[in-house]
Amino acid sequence: MSVHSYGREVAKAVERSRETIANFLGVEGREIIFTSSATESNNMVIKGLAWAKAKTGGQIMISAVEHDCVRESARWLARQGWKVTELPVDSLGRVDINFLEKQINQQTVLVSVIHGNNEVGTIQDIEKIGRICKARGCLFHTDAAQSFGKIKIDAKKMNIDFLTASSHKIYGPKGAAVLYIKSGNRLEPLLHGGGHEEGRRSSTVNVAAIVGMAKAVEISERVMEAEGRRIKGLSQKLTEGILARIRGAELNGDPVTRLQNNVNISFEAVEGESILMEMDAGGVAVSTGSACSSNSLEPSHVLTAMGKSAKKAHGSIRFSLGRWTKKEEIDYTLTVLEAAVKKIRKISPFEVK
Repeated sequence: MSVHSYGREVAKAVERSRETIANFLGVEGREIIFTSSATESNNMVIKGLAWAKAKTGGQIMISAVEHDCVRESARWLARQGWKVTELPVDSLGRVDINFLEKQINQQTVLVSVIHGNNEVGTIQDIEKIGRICKARGCLFHTDAAQSFGKIKIDAKKMNIDFLTASSHKIYGPKGAAVLYIKSGNRLEPLLHGGGHEEGRRSSTVNVAAIVGMAKAVEISERVMEAEGRRIKGLSQKLTEGILARIRGAELNGDPVTRLQNNVNISFEAVEGESILMEMDAGGVAVSTGSACSSNSLEPSHVLTAMGKSAKKAHGSIRFSLGRWTKKEEIDYTLTVLEAAVKKIRKISPFEVK
């Protein structure tokens, strides 16, 4: 940044924001790198570490339920000759720990496991996975874009080497995200240029978005526990209402250890896209699969990895609750949803068992 007084003030604002976010994660300010998105942060870890280890090569392990930006980065590396191993999950979306322990070897450079799943909400036992990786001398990355600001994360205690978090997931502005890089770990930069972020990510920093993200972190820290309890109650009300009112409905993901704001339901004999359109007409916004790839006609890779049939995966809808969701809106959603499913099933060629 510029050395004149105005530039110095801007630099101070960025550094204050860095410290705020670092304190929230229990890490040092110098370990926080600002990026433009969680996608960039995840690419930076997967590719940057591989490039840093280019002379030795090796194996990278990711879970079968990762966000597409991690999956596609790993697939790209596989085309460059890296061995990529997918960790299977059970029917609730939980990583097979025994498989992980058996597959880690001296060639394993990195294990990347999403913390809170963006589609089904299942929360992985990150602390246990981190402990295994540390014991085996392997670096560990978690995509915490969905969990950051919603549940407590202590990066040091959880043995995390790299962590991704995003601003807009906690009501901050779009265009800002962070990558935590534990001291001593080296990544080859994706972007080369003026040497911003101590040479780790060259590009003019998005000051307004960064400061906005830090403010969102401050608010999240203040309201996280109370808001978590409130949203959990609303999610339970929505889930129980759906399962009680609609035959052939099934909750996806871990029913207990899950993100409070996520409700993912499969509906038998109904296409998820049809429900989405009916709900939208009723003024309720829902998603099918990941919001980032909702235009895809392929069944959700997360649900199929959990053992769901393509038919069930296509019949799934994700409800996302937030800070401004009210009890009356849950009641309204249930009414609109019940009517939508009834309407669609009347003309559906499939039958509910």
